[in-house]
Amino acid sequence: MLILTCPCCDVDAEETELHAGGEAHLTRFGPDSSAEDFETYLFQRENPRGVHFERWRHVYGCGKWFHAARCTATLEVFGTYSARTTEPPQDIRDRITARRPGWSWKEHS
Repeated sequence: MLILTCPCCDVDAEETELHAGGEAHLTRFGPDSSAEDFETYLFQRENPRGVHFERWRHVYGCGKWFHAARCTATLEVFGTYSARTTEPPQDIRDRITARRPGWSWKEHS
């Protein structure tokens, strides 16, 4: 079972208390965007085997959105952080590179 710590209320929550919201750190396009930009945003998602950044909502808790960094192959969680950030905090990136030598945030951004 996947357990994530909600950074908003500091509760360790099982995945049954959460709702997955898809890939984190996407550029969202407004009403004046082109059809191609909107199509890319809507349908072109990463689905990697390995390190992935996701949005989660603590549905049966504080109700707030947050981001999680985890490995999709092993379910290892590297950390959670506020959804208001545009990239993962340095301490989470350091944890990932310690466990996955050669990994780089630049490849994901």
